[in-house]
Amino acid sequence: MVYTQGILISIPIFFILNMSQFMQNPFIDHWNTVIRILRYLKKAPGQGLLYEDKGNTQVFGYCDVDWAGSPMDKCSTTVYCVFLGGNIVSWKSKKQNVVARSSAEAEYRAMTSLTCELIWVKQFLQEIGFCNIQPMKMYCDSQVALHIVSNPMFHERTKHIEIDCHFIREKLMTKEICTEFVGSNEQLADVLTKSLRGPRIEFICSKFGTSNLYAPA
Repeated sequence: MVYTQGILISIPIFFILNMSQFMQNPFIDHWNTVIRILRYLKKAPGQGLLYEDKGNTQVFGYCDVDWAGSPMDKCSTTVYCVFLGGNIVSWKSKKQNVVARSSAEAEYRAMTSLTCELIWVKQFLQEIGFCNIQPMKMYCDSQVALHIVSNPMFHERTKHIEIDCHFIREKLMTKEICTEFVGSNEQLADVLTKSLRGPRIEFICSKFGTSNLYAPA
C-alpha cells in the first residue's frame, strides 16, 4: 500500500476552479470562498490518497459536464477522473472553449477528453511494460451522448461535433474503449462539477481512496 498527500482531491474542487478564473480581478465574494477553502484545508491536514493492490489492472474513467454552468459566458465545464486497478491516477476539470448548444453536445466533448486521457494512460502503461491493457471502460450518465456514440448516422444536431464522433467511434471499433451508462448516484465525477453537501462528498472521496493519515487505527 502507498499513501500520498492528495488533499486537493477531496476539496470541493468546484470552488477552486471558479476562484482561479478571478485571480486578476477578485471581489469580496471570491475572498470569502478562498477563506472557506483554507478552513477546509486546516481541518484536514492528514487527508490523502491510499493506493492499494486491489487484485486487478482494469483502466476505467468517469466523465461529466456542468452544462452552461458559467454565469458569465455560459460555457460548460468538462471533468473526468481515471482509475487504474481501482485507484485514481488522473483527474481534470476545465472549462470548454466554446458554448455548447445542448447538454448532449457538452457531454460528448467531455467523453472525447476522457477518451484522449484513457489512450494516453494506456500508451504510458505499455511503454513501461506494466501489463496487457483490456478494453478500457468509459462511464457516462448521459443516455443521449451514449446513443450518439452508437448511432452510425449523423444529422443536423451532431454535424458540428462530427470529428469528435469519428474519434470516439474509431476507438470503440478497435475495442480500445467501451462505454457504459452510470446513474447519477454513482457518478464519481460529480465532485468536480458542482458544490455538493458533506455526505455526498465523503461518499465520493471514499471511492477515490482518500483517508486520514492521523485517524485512529
